[in-house]
Amino acid sequence: MLELQEVIKHFEHQKAVDGISFRVDKGSIFGLLGPNGAGKTTLIRMITGIFHPDSGRILFDNKPFEPEKDPFRIGYMPEERGLYKKMKIGEQAIYLARLKGMSSKDALEAAKQWFIKFDMQTWWNKKVEDLSKGMSQKLQFVTTVMHRPDLIILDEPFSGLDPVNANLIKDEIFNLAGQGSTIIFSTHRMEQVEEICNHVILVNHGHKILDGKVHDLKQQFKENIYQLEYENGIIPEDETLFRLLHQSDQKIRIRLGNNIHPNRFLEKMLQANIGIRSFNEVLPSLNDIFIRCVEQSGKTRAFQINES
Repeated sequence: MLELQEVIKHFEHQKAVDGISFRVDKGSIFGLLGPNGAGKTTLIRMITGIFHPDSGRILFDNKPFEPEKDPFRIGYMPEERGLYKKMKIGEQAIYLARLKGMSSKDALEAAKQWFIKFDMQTWWNKKVEDLSKGMSQKLQFVTTVMHRPDLIILDEPFSGLDPVNANLIKDEIFNLAGQGSTIIFSTHRMEQVEEICNHVILVNHGHKILDGKVHDLKQQFKENIYQLEYENGIIPEDETLFRLLHQSDQKIRIRLGNNIHPNRFLEKMLQANIGIRSFNEVLPSLNDIFIRCVEQSGKTRAFQINES
C-alpha cells in the first residue's frame, strides 16, 4: 500500500529524516514508533503530502505519490485536535467529508451511521468547544474514517479516552483493517502497539533503527529467560545450567546458560522432586525493546558526534 525509498528531509541545517525506507502492506496495522523528536511527524506529513521529501521516493499503491489525488484516499488523525471549535459537530463531520470528495448526500448518510455506531446522536448540534477531550477525540476519529480511506494514519488515537471508549476505537481499528484499510498507528504506549500492530518500525534522530513483525522482534531480542511456578520442593542450584534472577512465592525467574535446552532444566527440577505448575519462556515486551534500541542508538550517535 505504501513504500518509502531512502527518503530524506532537511529543515535548515538539520536532517529530520535521513534515508529512511520501509513498506506497509495492504490491510496491515503498522506501528510507527519513536521518542519525541525522532522524525515521526515529519514522516507522516510527507506520507500525507503536507511536506515533500528532498530526495527519495514515496510510492502509494505501487505508484509514485500524486499530491493532487492520493490525499483523498488517506485519512489522517493528528495528535493535536484538527477541529473547528465554533462549528456544530454534525455540520463539521459533513464538511470534512466533503473536503475528502464525498457528495453531500453520502456525507450526511455516513455521518449519521457513524454517530449512531459511536452513540453520538445527541451531539449533532453541539459545538466542539462544548465537548470533553475524550468526546472530541471520538469525533476526530469519525471524521478521519468517514470517507472510507484506503490508508488511515492515527497519531495517539486513544489520548483522553476512558477504557470503554478506548476499546470502542480499538475494535473499530480491527474492523477497518479487516475490511481492507491499511492503518499506520503512532503512539508512545507500547502495550497498545503490542496488542494492535502486526509490524513496527522504530525511528530515532531521523534514522530507522528497527523494522520487523512484532512476533519476530520479540524472538530476536529474547534473552533465554524463563519463569517457573512450583508447588513444593527446594530449587537446586546449578550454575552450569542456569542463573537465578528472581525468586518469590514459589515462583522463580532464571536465565538458562548458552546452548542449554529448557528440557535439561526441567529434568533437573523433576530429579529434585519439584512440583511444577507452569514453565514459560519470558519474551521481552516491546517497551523493553524500544528502550534498549533507543538508548543504544543514542550512544552510537553521541560517539559519532564526539568523533567528528
